[in-house]
Amino acid sequence: MFTFKNFNIADWFSFYRIFAAPFLLVLIWLDCRLMFTWFLLISYVTDAIDGFLARKLKITSSRGSQLDSFGDQITLVIGLIGLLYFETAFITTNLILIGIVLTPYLFQMIIAYLKYGKATAFHTYFAKLSAVVQSVFILYSLFFSPNYTLFYIMIGVGLIETIEEITLIFIYDHWVSDVKGIYWALNDKRRLKKNCKKEQDA
Repeated sequence: MFTFKNFNIADWFSFYRIFAAPFLLVLIWLDCRLMFTWFLLISYVTDAIDGFLARKLKITSSRGSQLDSFGDQITLVIGLIGLLYFETAFITTNLILIGIVLTPYLFQMIIAYLKYGKATAFHTYFAKLSAVVQSVFILYSLFFSPNYTLFYIMIGVGLIETIEEITLIFIYDHWVSDVKGIYWALNDKRRLKKNCKKEQDA
């Protein structure tokens, strides 16, 4: 995944989020809330740019999907750490509700690594929607203060997206990328071919 000499422009945008993570942690440690929030915003913007470039320039790849997903996960964790540090009271007040969402997410990560040996990169519509809602909530909270309407929307969308990801893991025997959702997965030739092969072997 980190064969830099083969990186295309979309891969470099994805890698930026990974590269920026330690710097963002330093900003948290230095208590630089505003600077941290602006640089976190840049990381979120690169998430939109890399996918657009990959599709526009037709340079999508398995490596790019992995980089994108890894960068997304790291950015989400950094954003949550920042939220925990700068809005500690809000996090502690809603710790149970946050735990209800994070538990299935961690379960999804574990079964993905057990089954595929790496994180998923389905990039479903719900995953994209969830990422947008999460980024809006975290950035709004850091620039201003936590908004409960955005918080509840983020919780709801996040739960649906995680349940869909878990379902897709059970649907696909092997790691695949870029699945729009369960409806599209049921008609995905990559899954159907595998099932046909199983029937022939039987």
